[in-house]
Amino acid sequence: MMSYDDINMHSIFDVNKKEGSMKSVTIRGIEPEVSEKLKLTAAEQGKSINQLSIEIIKESLGLKKEKKYSREYDDLDDLFGRWSEDEFKEIHSKISKERQIDQDLWA
Repeated sequence: MMSYDDINMHSIFDVNKKEGSMKSVTIRGIEPEVSEKLKLTAAEQGKSINQLSIEIIKESLGLKKEKKYSREYDDLDDLFGRWSEDEFKEIHSKISKERQIDQDLWA
């Protein structure tokens, strides 16, 4: 027969055995110039050193996943055309004017 204490210990061990949980790894012996380069690169990319390190490791091991739907397509531009910068500004200006709320109508 299981006691109350046996059940509690069993549930504690189950919580600690979760599959797919993140692991911590400590890397020792990093040269100062490597450490400094990691810091600079992470700062330039707006990432933490940890995030950059994980990306570098995944990429070097061939585990980096390519983002889906992150490509910009311009293969239909010849059929439908593109707005020039001036055209875009003009259209954007007109849309912005239409988005203004007339306070007198809502008062």
